[in-house]
Amino acid sequence: QVQLVESGGGSVQPGGSLRLSCAASGSGFTLNSYTIGWFRQAPGKEREAVSCINSSDDTRYYGDSVQGRFTISRDNAKNTVYLQMKALKPEDTALYYCATRITRFCSSRPAYYDTWGQGTQVTVSA
Repeated sequence: QVQLVESGGGSVQPGGSLRLSCAASGSGFTLNSYTIGWFRQAPGKEREAVSCINSSDDTRYYGDSVQGRFTISRDNAKNTVYLQMKALKPEDTALYYCATRITRFCSSRPAYYDTWGQGTQVTVSA
């Protein structure tokens, strides 16, 4: 069974940066066998796909609202996926989750992911 733990959230001013981490573990777990997605959810809003890195060839996908500002990466030796966030805006404020799916390709649909972490809060305000 896969377990995910997010960390790295916090409060920053607009224009600031944060790096989120998603540490994965589990019996026999190998990170490069899983596609990993980052999602976020603000109060009163639906869960939104932010970024994804697939397990087949490490192709990366980004939501339109974060394209050019966020970068996803993985360190298979550490079983950790990162989300580097730059030029943060107040509208980036949300609870950020990472999630896994065993298939090889990314999806923007939360329902297609099997395991979720507990989330880490990101707050961007002046």
